Amino acid sequence: MRLADAIATYVALNQSMGMRFHVDAAMLKAFHRHVGDVDLAGISPDVVVAFLQPRRRVTSTWLMKHRALRRFYQYGITRGLVARSPVPTVVPRVTETFVPHIYSDDELRRLLAGVEVHQARDARCTIAAPTLRAFLLLLYGTGLRLGEALALRREDVDLRAGMILIRDGKFYKSRHLPIGPRLTHALAEYLDTVPAWRGPAPSAFFVNRRGGSMPHQTAWWNFASLRERVQVQGRVHDLRQHAGSRIMPGCHVAWRKTLVDPANAMAVDP
Repeated sequence: MRLADAIATYVALNQSMGMRFHVDAAMLKAFHRHVGDVDLAGISPDVVVAFLQPRRRVTSTWLMKHRALRRFYQYGITRGLVARSPVPTVVPRVTETFVPHIYSDDELRRLLAGVEVHQARDARCTIAAPTLRAFLLLLYGTGLRLGEALALRREDVDLRAGMILIRDGKFYKSRHLPIGPRLTHALAEYLDTVPAWRGPAPSAFFVNRRGGSMPHQTAWWNFASLRERVQVQGRVHDLRQHAGSRIMPGCHVAWRKTLVDPANAMAVDP
C-alpha cells in the first residue's frame, strides 16, 4: 500500500472512534512530505531516523514524531501492511532546555498599550485592535489554552452571569469557568465594537474584520509581531503560565487582582 493511502485510512479509523487525532495526523503528514508517496513496506530504518532527527538532537518534537510513527506501524503490522516496524526501539532521554517566560507587570502593560498602534500599522491586518486586546486579556485573566479561547462561541460566554463554557477541552472534557467583573466588562466592551453583520451573526466569539473565526496562525503571528514591536520576550502561550504564577499558596486559591492598563488604568481580575 502507498504511504498516503495507509495514513489516510489510519487517521480516518482513529477519528471515526471519536478521537481528534490532530497531532498524530500532523506528524504523519510531515513524514509523508519527507519520504514522498512511496510504498509503505519499502521505508527503511535510515529514512525514519533521518525524519526523527533532522538537526541531530533529541527534542520533545522527536518524541512526538516517534510516538506517532510507532503507533502507525503497529497498526500497519496488525493489518498485514508491513512485516516489521522501521521505527527505532531505543528512545533516548530528552533534556528539556525550554523555560516558559513569566511576564512582568511592566511587560504586560507594554503589550496592552501597544495593541492599538500595532493593529493599525497595516490596512491589510485582519484582526482589529479591540479583538486582540480582549483576546490577550482573556488569556491573561483566565489561563485558558490558546485553542480553548479561539474555539469560544458567542453562546459559550454568559457575561451577565460572569461565566464561560469551555467545550471539549483537554481530555475531551467541558467545564464552566467563572470570570471577574473587570474581565467581564472588558469582554462586553469588545462585543460593542464588533460591527453588525448583514447576514447571520458570527458564531465565533473572537472574529476577524470579515466576521470569520480567528485561526491559530493568525493569533500567533499577531502576538509575535506585537511583542517584537514593544520589545517583549515570550510566547502567547506564556500568558497562561503567567496566570498560573498568580495563584497564591495557602488554604484557598486567591488571585492577584491588579494589572494596570496605561490606556485607561483598568485593573483586570479573573
